[in-house]
Amino acid sequence: MKYLKYTPYIYLFAALFFVYKALEVWSANTQEHLLFLGIAALSVFMFFFRRHYAKKFEARKNSK
Repeated sequence: MKYLKYTPYIYLFAALFFVYKALEVWSANTQEHLLFLGIAALSVFMFFFRRHYAKKFEARKNSK
């Protein structure tokens, strides 16, 4: 299960993608850019959340 160590970085990649999409549609008259920025913010939150819990579980595993 070593691949689980790298999965939080998918959230960072998604955040960068959604920021790019938000900048791409910013000049349009729709509110679509707010949706993309919201998803990007959620992705950044999920990155830190998953990384925090991965470190927590790793510390628990090492303490046993």
